[in-house]
Amino acid sequence: MERRNFLNVTLGALALAVIPASVKAEDYRTTKPAVWSAHTVDDAIQAMYGSTTLIEKGVSLRAPDVASNGGAIPVDFSTDLDIKSIALYQDANPEAAVCVYTTNKYSINNYSVKIKMGKSGTITIVAEGNDGKLYAAKKTLEVALGGCEG
Repeated sequence: MERRNFLNVTLGALALAVIPASVKAEDYRTTKPAVWSAHTVDDAIQAMYGSTTLIEKGVSLRAPDVASNGGAIPVDFSTDLDIKSIALYQDANPEAAVCVYTTNKYSINNYSVKIKMGKSGTITIVAEGNDGKLYAAKKTLEVALGGCEG
């Protein structure tokens, strides 16, 4: 066996041994395509979880009251609840779903993202608990004139 092939095989086997077998993520764009084409937050939540009954507690959401740049709005959200997934939705753009994260018992559920909003609206975070309930937080914010110009 040539040296280069030996190294490739050895490093590949080592990488497989190091990667935990329990790490997985669901591709929601493939498994739940209706979430990504929904035009309202309620429709997107219904397509994702099969319900729109939200319990507004247990989830923390931080975003500016007024966003000077609709092209890069900082959004921080977190929860200490035992959850399966956590998602971010907004009602200012044509499609409501922004992102969904799959979690497990080892996840640190503290997220910081930047989103685009073309106009003022409401951001909604939904966490699917392992108890089957949907926990949420909402925040309405103003986007300064110009929308997504940045």
